[in-house]
Amino acid sequence: MRKKRFLIPYLLGIQAVLLTSGQLKRPALLLAENGRSDYRIVVAANAPAADIRAASLLRSSIEAVCGAALPIVTDEDPPAEKEILIGRSRRLEALALPSPIPFAELGDDGFVWKTAGPKLIIAGGPGKGTLTGVAAFLEDQLGCRRYSQDVFNRPHRARVEIPPLDRRDVPFFAYREVFMPDAFDDDYADWHGIDNQRVRQKDWGLWVHTFRTFVPPEKYFKDHPDYFTEQNGIRVPDAQLCLTNPDVFKLVVEDLRARTKEHPEAKYWSVSQNDTFSPCQCPACRAQDEKYGGPSGTLLDFVNRVAREFPDKTISTLAYQYSRQAPTDIKPEKNVNIMLCTIECNRSRPIATDPANASFVKDIQDWGRLTDNILLWDYVVQFRNYLDPFPNLRVLQPNIRFFKDNRVRLMFQQGSFTSRSEFHELRTYLIAKLLWNPEADVTALTEDFLKGYYGPAAAYISDYIRILHDELDKNHGDLGIYGFPWDGVKTYLTPGLIVRYEKLFTRAEASVAAYPEFSKRIRFARLPLDFAILEISKRNPTPDLSIFKKSGGALIVNPAMVRRLNTFVENANQNGALHLDESRTSPDAYKVEMEGFFAGGMTLHKGFRKPVRLTAAPSEKYPVGGALALADGLKGTTDYHCNWLGFEDEEMEAVMDLGRTESLQAVEIRFLQDINAWIWLPQAVEYSVSEDGREFRPVGLVFAQSDVKKAGVVIEDFRYAITKPLAARFVKARTRSFLKCPAWHKGAGGKAWIFADELVIE
Repeated sequence: MRKKRFLIPYLLGIQAVLLTSGQLKRPALLLAENGRSDYRIVVAANAPAADIRAASLLRSSIEAVCGAALPIVTDEDPPAEKEILIGRSRRLEALALPSPIPFAELGDDGFVWKTAGPKLIIAGGPGKGTLTGVAAFLEDQLGCRRYSQDVFNRPHRARVEIPPLDRRDVPFFAYREVFMPDAFDDDYADWHGIDNQRVRQKDWGLWVHTFRTFVPPEKYFKDHPDYFTEQNGIRVPDAQLCLTNPDVFKLVVEDLRARTKEHPEAKYWSVSQNDTFSPCQCPACRAQDEKYGGPSGTLLDFVNRVAREFPDKTISTLAYQYSRQAPTDIKPEKNVNIMLCTIECNRSRPIATDPANASFVKDIQDWGRLTDNILLWDYVVQFRNYLDPFPNLRVLQPNIRFFKDNRVRLMFQQGSFTSRSEFHELRTYLIAKLLWNPEADVTALTEDFLKGYYGPAAAYISDYIRILHDELDKNHGDLGIYGFPWDGVKTYLTPGLIVRYEKLFTRAEASVAAYPEFSKRIRFARLPLDFAILEISKRNPTPDLSIFKKSGGALIVNPAMVRRLNTFVENANQNGALHLDESRTSPDAYKVEMEGFFAGGMTLHKGFRKPVRLTAAPSEKYPVGGALALADGLKGTTDYHCNWLGFEDEEMEAVMDLGRTESLQAVEIRFLQDINAWIWLPQAVEYSVSEDGREFRPVGLVFAQSDVKKAGVVIEDFRYAITKPLAARFVKARTRSFLKCPAWHKGAGGKAWIFADELVIE
């Protein structure tokens, strides 16, 4: 990213200067025919690397299309009549054009196509404007397409003839990054005119969540706890910084000054909150929050002061989670960039019109009144499950238009990083086109992509995508970036729809059976459906969608699901789906987890499907069927969204009615711990029994065995073996838990969770 991009005049998308009817009478230019050409390509003798790449791309593509190999020369060679002038050169300056090329209006990446007599000119801004101009010319005039980093279509034609041209294109957004696998490929990024990590690593000295970088708690907390966040009267090391502490300001400035001297070429430096939730609540910070209308004002005051120390740099900070709301009575300095993040927004409907996103709409409008130096950080895939059907394609354009209309000039679209995700090729392609021109025809782009990428199977894939989106819209479903397949089981992933989807993919596969490359792409496109079927089947919604089935009075694993798992993992590995989620779970690791679920994920016991009464209702944030989840035979996995009942700031008290007096040998209930998600095991579970459901007598107390500070996911069974004969009808399990996060935790004082599953009675 380059600081001067902020100086680009506001341009309304693609600006195209069309020929007058008189000019249209000029003859077309015959660039090549039957493998021969009279043209040559001219670049400046001192041409920048991007212009040289542009000339090479043009030459190789024309040769691929029609077999003609055009020579590349420099502007030091004598001029010829038929030339393609690439970039700014002395040859271009010598032309007596009626209207000079408006380079000052092209920004870094805009470009011009122009014909002057028999000459063709493709020239652009000093970034990679000329290179993008060549790619756009090849796409528009020769029918070339770069659908993905691996699929570059250059259709053969015997004759390459172009009409008279006079066109100017300038992208609306000054910075356009798509954080997806294909976009990491330089050739793909240059073709589509988008920035990628190559650009960011050069221009950004630091990129988000940098408080820990400047003031590491490992170095400072022991002697200076006052540098760090105070929460509920306790200083917490693994959270944020105390931004009203003058020593913190000095440390940040000193560290940043050293870094900018080491990397003077970097223009952008992030001074931004850590990826945790709570700002400092000390009296001084609370007073600042009150003064500026919230913690974003305290953060902005701090960042403004840092920015004044570095007037030749752009200091970037986050408007993210607790700092997303725009402050009052303070504005960003001119060299302060605001990264506004959409992490909480629903993805099933356009942000601007969805009532659930009303708070974000207000926030972006408020920030837009304060500054136009905004980088919008959007989220466009499902991060918890990369290979899960995620029908958000219809909201891409309205959301990008909405950002444009609210003074956003820089875009970072976060996807699945280097991991292949559901329809990542199509999603990246559409976003790249929209970031260049928010008014692009998405329907035409999608149709063209599907035909070019999936060949004879395009119609089936198109129907699949359409039905996913239609059903989500029709049933008013929501779509979260941290969701699961089960979230769509009543909208776009119902059992009946899954049957339809399977038929479509079966037909798609049959249609491309004779085409290995198309077949491979269809197999990858099918992976999300197979994943959804496996995940949904964990809850046994129908006989066909079940991991377990009864056989001779016992439970066995459904053989069809074993086959589906093996096929899914094999296809994922063969098709480069190396990670299934943001946590980088591999297909092989997923297989191990699923096989563990097969081995012990369901059990028949005396409490199976018996009624359970809860004293306190579980959280609605994790809808797993309420109290019945404790008696459905299914056991939760390491994913706390799957079959776990969540209780926030509440003890769990569950009473199971066995329906009649039973002889009891053991009682057991399992709990999950994930302290990074504010979830702890209970300290203990108390069991008691009753004959009438009113008067209970204690049976035993089971204490947690795992370390309360243990990181990662911990699952522990709180089992009590009954050694003396005991008969009862009602069994009660009650927890003794942390209701608040411990003082040592980064969420100190905040509400703690417990997650329980399956009250087993033996």
